[in-house]
Amino acid sequence: MSGHGHGHGGGGGHGHGHGGCEGEHEPAERGLEYALYQRIDTEKLQCLNESREGDGKLVFKAWDQRTDREKVNEKMKKVLFSRFTGSVKLKGIIISGEDDETHPAEIRLYKNIPHMSFDDVGREPDQAFRLNRDPQAQLEYPTKIARFTNVNHLSIHVSKNFGTETTRVYYIGLRGEFSEAYRHEVTICNYEASANPADHKVDTFIPQTNFIS
Repeated sequence: MSGHGHGHGGGGGHGHGHGGCEGEHEPAERGLEYALYQRIDTEKLQCLNESREGDGKLVFKAWDQRTDREKVNEKMKKVLFSRFTGSVKLKGIIISGEDDETHPAEIRLYKNIPHMSFDDVGREPDQAFRLNRDPQAQLEYPTKIARFTNVNHLSIHVSKNFGTETTRVYYIGLRGEFSEAYRHEVTICNYEASANPADHKVDTFIPQTNFIS
């Protein structure tokens, strides 16, 4: 899968600067980098507050469909949980919406909280990003890779938009490395069995809920 040596030597007949050359090769390579959406267990993907049931799944799609506007997921205070079919080292995220006030302005990422609810978004996220409007899905936000090395579940909380009731998300791209899970279910069972018995009293977990409305 290395595909090296492809167009690096000579570069013969392109009579243009190096920058243009990279631009030409970029889409295919980025498409491969952003193929993690194929590793999401869509049966187990949940979206709180989606406008139509099942719309949450639509924002995880192929790189070349990233500007496709037919499939839109809208609603404010949205949390998307994706569970991967193995373990992911997450390196970057792209999130794209409409070029107006419905575009997400802030996201908060949480890893490995299997059954997350709105009560959990008061927790400190593993990483948060202020976003720019990005209707063409061109801006990548790099994650702190050390924090996102063994990700089985990723929760994305869209905590703010640019000022309206409704948030629209067209595309979420995840870049990273995937490795197959070994006895994945077993590790999850162990995790749940050794969890705090007071697990269901979610309020005990919330340090502060100063919500950004």
